[in-house]
Amino acid sequence: MRQNALVRWLVLPLLLVVLGCSLSTAPQQPQEIPAATADATEPASPAQLSAEEIEALVDAAVAEQLAQTERTPVAYAPGPVIATDLEETLTSLYARANPAVVYIIVGTGGISSGSGSGFVYTREGHIVTNNHVVTGGRSYEVVFSNGERMLATLVGADPDSDLAVLKVEGLPEGIEPLAVAQSDALEVGQFVVAIGNPFGEQGSMSLGIISGLGRSLQSQRGTTTGGSTYSLPEVIQTDAPINPGNSGGPLLNLNGEVVGVNAAIASTTGTSSGVGFSIPAAAIRRVVPSLISDGRYTYPYMGVSFDGEITLEEQDIYGLPQIQGAYVVSVTSGGPGALAGLIAADPSTGRGGDLIIALDERPINSFADLNSFLSFQASAGQTIAVKVLRGGETVTLSLTLGERP
Repeated sequence: MRQNALVRWLVLPLLLVVLGCSLSTAPQQPQEIPAATADATEPASPAQLSAEEIEALVDAAVAEQLAQTERTPVAYAPGPVIATDLEETLTSLYARANPAVVYIIVGTGGISSGSGSGFVYTREGHIVTNNHVVTGGRSYEVVFSNGERMLATLVGADPDSDLAVLKVEGLPEGIEPLAVAQSDALEVGQFVVAIGNPFGEQGSMSLGIISGLGRSLQSQRGTTTGGSTYSLPEVIQTDAPINPGNSGGPLLNLNGEVVGVNAAIASTTGTSSGVGFSIPAAAIRRVVPSLISDGRYTYPYMGVSFDGEITLEEQDIYGLPQIQGAYVVSVTSGGPGALAGLIAADPSTGRGGDLIIALDERPINSFADLNSFLSFQASAGQTIAVKVLRGGETVTLSLTLGERP
């Protein structure tokens, strides 16, 4: 009824215009009608139409218009799919990278004890994953994205970097190793992608950003001789969702390069809370080749314990002129630091220790800087120059690094 009324109001003005034109052009004087047609029936002129007849004409016109509308098909085309550069980049990246990401099932005497992720590192079948994924395992089954399964052997593992290498006898056809980034020039806010098998859901991809740099992860072996605890520096923090099962999988930049190995999450529930951690590419480049060749990696060792972060309150307690540097809390007897002449703080007062401010002319503003230098730039057996602040003076010592026990 509402549609009929609408059409009536659209048609009525047009019909009235037509009728008006007819009235204005009609003859003003009566004309003789030939006898032959005098009795013929002809339509009444507009002037002769009554109001009821005009309304009937309008109703007929409305009915015809509605019928015409129903006879005319209306084609509805779906809206265009909006493609973005980021979407195309992500779909292309996944197509290239996912075949090289594997699902690792860890067995202990015929019973599956855990699972994780990994990625193909070499064409010879080496697969990088986490140390904590393979720890305690007696067998390792690798599942590729095409469903093919292979048994793998453990080549080497390093609890301090939480890296491990497995090896399969051959790769399925068409699978290429993932490239490890050769540059460590990452920026907070940079897009990254995690691919892995969270909760066993194989081939899952999540997108996020680098949300922090320069974090650290505790060694998987925990407390070591002398009471010091080793940690891995330069760890990447990301908000790309990482969950149990993602461990060992790659963190990729949008070029498809591995910038990290997903290792842990900070969570009170065991699921992603937007704070995930990835082992940096620098550790992969340094540790993995040694795991492949030797089955282990040897870290340089100073035999010194430090204050992890000097606060303003501690600066006052230690009696230091500045907070920039790595403060020597204790020195292992007979270790490289003791042989070089480093002095530890008095255990009763906390004062009198050396403050290391440079290693081989590289400024050391914190223990994190010192740890990064030892982890990624120094080697066991290397002799380095250690510059310290001692009693208001600058002293440079020669220290030959040992092997981390």
